[in-house]
Amino acid sequence: MEKVIIVEGKSDKRKIQPILKEEVEIICTNGTISLSKLDELIDELLGKDVYILVDADDSGDKLRKQFKRELPEAEHLYIDRMYREVAAAPEYHLATVLLGANLDVRTDFL
Repeated sequence: MEKVIIVEGKSDKRKIQPILKEEVEIICTNGTISLSKLDELIDELLGKDVYILVDADDSGDKLRKQFKRELPEAEHLYIDRMYREVAAAPEYHLATVLLGANLDVRTDFL
């Protein structure tokens, strides 16, 4: 089964890509997402394992709510609120979060 992680921005993607040991598609929403764009995305994601990893802030919460409504089978991954942004969270923290979702991570980040 193909795995997909949805993040907000390119900096989030750059931050988690090197941590992952397996082939995972990372999609950036570039902040909030329009309903039509979300519908397109959902069609693409059918039959895939989808993980939502967004910032622990208002825009991240808003995006998460949208995905919970439109894509209820997606798994939501949470960073510690004290880091606020995925890009600002330390690699070891992100590696632990990804590992907790049974994603294969490089052990040197743990």
